[in-house]
Amino acid sequence: MDEVRLIEVKEEILGDNNKLAEELRQRLSREKTLLINLMSSPGSGKTSLLLRTVEGIKDRIRLGVIEADIDSVVDAEKVAAQGIPAIQLRTGGFCHLDAAMVQQGVDALTVADLDLIIIENVGNLVCPAEFDTGAHKNVMILSVPEGDDKPLKYPLMFSICDVLLVNKIDYLALSDFDMEALRRRVLALNPRITIFEVSCKTGEGIASWIAWLEDQCAITGA
Repeated sequence: MDEVRLIEVKEEILGDNNKLAEELRQRLSREKTLLINLMSSPGSGKTSLLLRTVEGIKDRIRLGVIEADIDSVVDAEKVAAQGIPAIQLRTGGFCHLDAAMVQQGVDALTVADLDLIIIENVGNLVCPAEFDTGAHKNVMILSVPEGDDKPLKYPLMFSICDVLLVNKIDYLALSDFDMEALRRRVLALNPRITIFEVSCKTGEGIASWIAWLEDQCAITGA
């Protein structure tokens, strides 16, 4: 019997992606444009958070948005209605963005005119965590209705993020969500992560998130 040849397809794909991601990251650094990769599960409030962010910084920071969905343009239309350049990437079934997809979105924007680009990744806590998009910073949203046990179920996502936004804190009084338990679980996985408690409905905590974004833009643009 002939020997079976094993080809590690995933490792090769990730290796190629990581190389392209680093090239994109360096290019944007030279342009002094900060790229943020925003991830979460569906319904956690990515678009609401994005619109709150646009409202809070558009007068001070030149912002562009790359939206990703399997088959929709609705989120990009909401962002564009705020006067912000928005590119919609339809992934055609892929449950994540990779560096090549993001590069297409970046190329469709006028990067020289932007201080900040935010990617709204596909709603998913698994696949997006595996692919480097070329972003300078990874940010994720966890909403209170999802529960405080998600770091136990999706450790990679919490491990690779620089910021965790705990959204919908206006629901805390109506749930058994344990914020302290969440913090312990997240920090055990990722001691360097920054955690913000926010509500896109009331606006609570949004100012602190925006201040962090502005600091990161200043560092990138220095």
